[in-house]
Amino acid sequence: MFESLTDKLTSAMRQFRGNAKLTEENMAEALKEVRAALLSADVHFKVARQFIERVKKKCVGQDVLKTVSPGQQIIKIINDELIELLGEGTTELSTKKPLKIMMVGLQGGGKTTTSGKLAKRLKKEGSNPYLVACDVYRPAAIDQLETVAKQIEVPCYANRGTKDVPFIGELGLSQAQGAGADLIIFDTAGRLQIDDQLIDEIKELKARIQPDEVLLVADGAIGQEAVNVAKTFNEAVELTGIVMTKLDGDARGGAALSMKAITGVPIKFAGMGEKLDEFDVFHPDRMASRILGMGDVVSLVEKAQESIDQNEAEKMANRMMEADFNFDDMLNQMKQVKKLGSMQSIMSMMPGMSNMKIDDKAEKQMKRSEAIILSMTVKERHKPTLLNASRRNRIARGSGVRISEVNQLVKQFQQMRKMMKKLKGGGKGNMRKMMKEMKKNGGAGMPNLPGGGAGMGGLGGLGGKLPF
Repeated sequence: MFESLTDKLTSAMRQFRGNAKLTEENMAEALKEVRAALLSADVHFKVARQFIERVKKKCVGQDVLKTVSPGQQIIKIINDELIELLGEGTTELSTKKPLKIMMVGLQGGGKTTTSGKLAKRLKKEGSNPYLVACDVYRPAAIDQLETVAKQIEVPCYANRGTKDVPFIGELGLSQAQGAGADLIIFDTAGRLQIDDQLIDEIKELKARIQPDEVLLVADGAIGQEAVNVAKTFNEAVELTGIVMTKLDGDARGGAALSMKAITGVPIKFAGMGEKLDEFDVFHPDRMASRILGMGDVVSLVEKAQESIDQNEAEKMANRMMEADFNFDDMLNQMKQVKKLGSMQSIMSMMPGMSNMKIDDKAEKQMKRSEAIILSMTVKERHKPTLLNASRRNRIARGSGVRISEVNQLVKQFQQMRKMMKKLKGGGKGNMRKMMKEMKKNGGAGMPNLPGGGAGMGGLGGLGGKLPF
């Protein structure tokens, strides 16, 4: 989402190379570019102006440390200001039990899906959630919430016999409390634009159910209008938090940078994709790091810890070090990587790689590699030396790919096995030699893995290839 802003900020920072001191003169042009970058990213003009003034005030007159370049120093200042702009620290939900959450927002912002995502996340953390369908206007809204509830195995209250939303809210609350729920999420109706009927309805619903949290679900793609929407809802029902959705999209992202500053309401969660588990706590410091192209390794590691089976990973590592790696292990490796999300989302969290474009071809190639392995017999997967020409032809036909693709995958596998044998028998001396060769060749010494990647050793020079 922040690719354009990241590019322009990086370009502006280059102007500080070679300067011994940050002055008004050498900062003027660069900060002008930073301001233009913020405005073009749909950041509210008042927020952009105040941001630049604060950066300028902190920068002017500062001596550049010998160990830090002027560009690095101003990046640190801009990073700190971005964190402040987005809201320092993470803001937790209320600890009250049962916790009642009312979701509000415009139609199309993703309230229903977000209600399910939030319920799933908090259920994983130990809560006993209950969903209440309060959108009686949008066609199939109740059906959608019930479908989501089934997917995450959470009960859902729906009442198709009345259009009285406050009454439905009361009944749903009573039903949830009777079922022993300690987390009750009310999915409310939205409109294409804010109107008096919408505001009056959510005011009345709030009065009846007395929610502990009122979360605005805001589409990150609607630009500066999101700020006006947040202001209106905040004035009507006193928001306690904001959930930004579609942060994985190609919108310019200025809404996320403006909403906290304009409304004073913290961003608590962020939707990073369409899947129900692509939903995270919003960390301002991590988002600031991603905007500046420095990645978000902490979130990537946390995601890996949640998604990847540690015991399976340890077993695979041991098999690799014993040079006992087979096609089943390769298949498991691909499945583990897929659990982390799309390759584009993984790239966005890696330092210096947030702007790398991973096209659909890479994802499709990974699926083709899986199909090839699944078309092998169990014996062939465990004993790749059996893969003669006739067997490869059969596998190509069974997986619907060209014989050259089967040959390429087998070649990649053989490269991996060869490297593992070197690691096993060569000791530390061979390890150092291999690392030097990989560094000298930009990662070329690391074998490609399925999907067209250049291996973890080649991350610095992928040129658009996958890092596995």
